[in-house]
Amino acid sequence: MDTDAPRQPLAAVRQRVRDELRDRILEGRLRPGDRLVERDLAEDLGVSRVPVREAIRSLEAEGFLVVQSPRRVVVRQLSRVDVEELFDVREALEVLASGLAAARADRLGLRRLQRLLGQAEKATASGRAARITEANSRFHDEIIALAGNGLLSTVLQPLEGRLRWLTRQNEHWGDLLAEHRRLYEAIASGDTERAKACALEHVRTNRAATLDQLFGPAPGAGSVR
Repeated sequence: MDTDAPRQPLAAVRQRVRDELRDRILEGRLRPGDRLVERDLAEDLGVSRVPVREAIRSLEAEGFLVVQSPRRVVVRQLSRVDVEELFDVREALEVLASGLAAARADRLGLRRLQRLLGQAEKATASGRAARITEANSRFHDEIIALAGNGLLSTVLQPLEGRLRWLTRQNEHWGDLLAEHRRLYEAIASGDTERAKACALEHVRTNRAATLDQLFGPAPGAGSVR
């Protein structure tokens, strides 16, 4: 650890460690079943073991890690049922958010959403997975903000990491961009039912593509692509 570096508050260090470990999981640098060792992570990140331990607790609560014993922590392997349940929740909340955004978004909010769509277009053209995931996630985050419902944001907060993980799994990037364009147009139209229908179609298409990519076609079903 660099003892000459300025000291940061423990909360800030814990957040930095948590975000770094989450990013490693999202980007596939830490894969399902990989073991996390506090001592090694502390040395790698240049921190004490305390923020690493607390970051691990936080990521366990988010559903990314499994504490199998006091000395063994591994990256969680999400099952098909886990992913289905995440999409069930995402479907309900995203349809609600899109309808509210269509009803409540003002001109300034719509310009922000359009700007984020433009960033998603540039990211998609780059072909860089991490950049695409970040841009697409920010687009969805802005829809939640435009919905103007504080409770909705609170409910989504503990799911944010896992929903971002879902976004990373679907690599049909051109299709996602086209769906986001349609969703933006629906919200910008101010037609709540159109926006909700578009959001529902988007989530269900994404569900099918993600499940097919992660687990293959469901028994008795063909591939979605």
